[in-house]
Amino acid sequence: MRRLALLAILLLGCPSGGPLDDDDATADDDDVADDDDSGDDDDDSGDDDDSTPASWRSALYPDDWTPAFTDGDGRFLHDVSYAGYRRSEVGVPQVIDLLGAFDVTTYGADPTGAADSTAGIQAAIDDAEAAGGGVVHLPEGSYRADGLLLVDAPGVIVMGDGPDRSQLWFTTDTGMTDSAHLTFRGSVTAEPELLLVDDAEARSFVVAVNDASSLEPGDHVQVGQVITDAFVADHGMEDFWAVSNGQWRAFFRREVVAVDTLSEPHTVTLDVPLRADLLVRDAASIREVSGHVSECGVVGLGLSTVGDWDAAWGLDRTHALKLDRVRDCWVQDVASFESPNSSDDRGRHLLSGGIKVQDSKRVTITDTVMEHAQNRGGGGNGYLFEVSRSSDVLIRDCLGRAGRHNFIQNWDFGTSGIVWLRTTSLDGRSLPWQGEDSALVGFSEFHHSLAMANAIDASYTNDGWGAVNRRTFSSGAGHSATESVFWNLTGPGEVKSFQYGHGYVIGTGTDTAVRVGLDQGGLFAEASGTAPEDWTEGLGDAATLEPQSLFEDQLARRLASR
Repeated sequence: MRRLALLAILLLGCPSGGPLDDDDATADDDDVADDDDSGDDDDDSGDDDDSTPASWRSALYPDDWTPAFTDGDGRFLHDVSYAGYRRSEVGVPQVIDLLGAFDVTTYGADPTGAADSTAGIQAAIDDAEAAGGGVVHLPEGSYRADGLLLVDAPGVIVMGDGPDRSQLWFTTDTGMTDSAHLTFRGSVTAEPELLLVDDAEARSFVVAVNDASSLEPGDHVQVGQVITDAFVADHGMEDFWAVSNGQWRAFFRREVVAVDTLSEPHTVTLDVPLRADLLVRDAASIREVSGHVSECGVVGLGLSTVGDWDAAWGLDRTHALKLDRVRDCWVQDVASFESPNSSDDRGRHLLSGGIKVQDSKRVTITDTVMEHAQNRGGGGNGYLFEVSRSSDVLIRDCLGRAGRHNFIQNWDFGTSGIVWLRTTSLDGRSLPWQGEDSALVGFSEFHHSLAMANAIDASYTNDGWGAVNRRTFSSGAGHSATESVFWNLTGPGEVKSFQYGHGYVIGTGTDTAVRVGLDQGGLFAEASGTAPEDWTEGLGDAATLEPQSLFEDQLARRLASR
């Protein structure tokens, strides 16, 4: 039987570069944050040429920074270096030999696109799952899928020969609301909760419970709390938060690294620090979970879901690829394209959404391009890179273009530690109706609710990024973000940072607009209840910020200290 063990798979670092090298990626290549801008030593070499500006460091990130650093006013930057596949301590796996791969053409998939390949591709997936994992290979060709595809077991990699050579296009454009064309899905179950007996502090790795004897190192857990009336009142959200009130929510998804049953009370040490205080008052607890799909990937593949224009506008929240209840999975070198199923000459690639990660942790999406949604109207459409209720996701070297929200955190409590590294957001547009004669700028943004300790790092935008109080929008999203940082964000777009508690804008491009003042009124009142005003530093001086990437510098420090 062919097995994953037959495949030559190495844990190698991700290749540098990516979609930011695309000739069309920006209006001004000099403003793009790419691998060549990552803290070149020539920038601070002490050159006597006065035209070369000296480098500078944030007051919140001194040269001797440690994760415990806090300034005199309680401001600090979270250590976001845990984001990504296996906490970014290794690179995503690289398949260097297809020996033993499950070739979809041997299962009847048609590489000419003339016949439906759904059954053949799904049969290859099913056999890979039955074998305990493997590479499902789509050799160079054009593959039409009239149905949907599902991976629901660990160890399956769906791999093409490159997004321009192996192209998978879906034709289903009805009945797809809240669905995806290619889905990786776990089936997570939770053990009874262990209530915390002491309050747990932000940045701590340790929680205390009466009896931790059911846990051991390597267990996967969720740590969360009830959205109590007191919690809602603490945030001034009585008039906005309602959907989750009175319910337990997983704030953080973690792995157990140590259990001490000799202490009183017992303590459980986690792999990634907490991002906020968890209070006994709010029934904070820890729950062991199992059933995630893990060690899965999508590599070297073109994806398209474009269809009939009117049909696209009859759907809501459909995605090309969904990673649902997964851990330690990755997407690499994937790109959307306009398939033969396109109904007109608008040049669209996707019915609505691109890639969605939900209820997951430790995922890397790298060197990937999602573009040109048909439906960019309200109701959750046109989200090209979406993260929901997940922890420690790394989206790096990716391009989002012509969505409603190219990069977005969306829906409910429980998103934290997400890093958007060297992303490029272009031409986001929010269409109020099906016609295209009118459009508003569509920001990449935090959407719903209270996303914690995230970083937009060394990225570029010609539309905008937002972290604001969204009040009644999205069923009462309210405060969308807290303790998150815009670091080295460049481009002619706009940053709106009105975060609950502390938020940070550190290093921006010379043409990047920044709004942080608390006197923002108008229809949305996006700054209400977000005092103090978010920290700004080095506006217009991103080019000389040291380091150029916060995530990469924090990761290097963490790995060096092990």
